Amino acid sequence: MPELRVGERQWTVSPGCNLLDALNEAGLSVPYSCRAGSCHACLVRCLQGQPQDARPDALGAAQRQSGWRLSCQCRVEEDLQVALFDPVQDGIGASVVGLDWLSPTVLRLRLEPARALRYQAGQHLVLWSATGVARPYSLASLPGDERFLEFHLDCRRPGAFCDAARQLQVGDTLRLGELRGGALHYDAEWQERPLWLLAAGTGLAPLWGILREALRQQHRGDIRLIHLAHDAREHYQAQALSALAERHPHLQVECLTPQELPQALAALRLSSRQTVALACGSPASVEQFSRRLFLAGLPRNQLYADVFTEHA
Repeated sequence: MPELRVGERQWTVSPGCNLLDALNEAGLSVPYSCRAGSCHACLVRCLQGQPQDARPDALGAAQRQSGWRLSCQCRVEEDLQVALFDPVQDGIGASVVGLDWLSPTVLRLRLEPARALRYQAGQHLVLWSATGVARPYSLASLPGDERFLEFHLDCRRPGAFCDAARQLQVGDTLRLGELRGGALHYDAEWQERPLWLLAAGTGLAPLWGILREALRQQHRGDIRLIHLAHDAREHYQAQALSALAERHPHLQVECLTPQELPQALAALRLSSRQTVALACGSPASVEQFSRRLFLAGLPRNQLYADVFTEHA
């Protein structure tokens, strides 16, 4: 039977058990969100021994060389000593410089990190609250042009991180975990191609950054952005998007509710088979967007999608 060790604690576990489960069953409270190797909230560092890793490609070579692993993707087959991610030691401090409600349920959080971070529009970061709650959030800020990091938090439902965020004040400090990229990005080679951005709820956050990145790089193809929200009050960037559309005639913005979405999707027509589409939001919303785009003739390899999981 393999033995698992964390600090001064050492105990026997079943061969092949999931590392994240083994740690949490022992009361170590390792955070996680997706359990799919995407959110990176469950990082641990292997000090001795190696687990069986189902997603070795999920981390960069430098991270893996340093011993970091995603515990949700690892199984314990031999004696293993690990160190948990310590946001104080392993993370980056960031001061709260802005807090405001963009809608009745969307909180805009702006953070100034202790040191500059290099990132691309569409990437996300793991945020750690003062009480040790970790959640991944997409960046809505525009890299290079803004000193702060901007996040749009969906606070419609109670959640450990959102509940903590409601209590934040300007000047408070959070910790930043790993910066990583998902499927969403902007490629300069797309400049002449039609670009469709489809967002549900705060799935708009990364696409807000990507839209502005595309415009900054002088994207010349037509751009169409669709934002699905529960009701009209939740189209939280409608005014800012409208202002961008006025300045950029090739940008078309549509703000839809669930009642309006079926008819709007049925009317979608591709102007070119070269169209590139980016979709972000809940699993159901992204599936709905994707199905209609494929029916409209969009090649599957020209859709880039990021799915948000609900956080408890």
